[in-house]
Amino acid sequence: MLPVKQSAYRRFNSTETAVLVVYNDIVRTVDSGQLVTLVLLDLSSAFDTVDHDCLLTILSNRFTVEGWAMDWFQSYLS
Repeated sequence: MLPVKQSAYRRFNSTETAVLVVYNDIVRTVDSGQLVTLVLLDLSSAFDTVDHDCLLTILSNRFTVEGWAMDWFQSYLS
């Protein structure tokens, strides 16, 4: 029932496995001549010091975050 690429809660998988999968995906995509975009989120307590409404407005207006991604941010911040 776990997603194929999920490393957590799988025997013989670790954060190293997850990093290697991402690295392999990036290398294969670049080798095929395609553009790769990687977004990394630091979900630490830093969000506690940021005005959530302001952050959501910036994500929406400046970075055009919308749909399920915006719903996820709103849910996480609430």
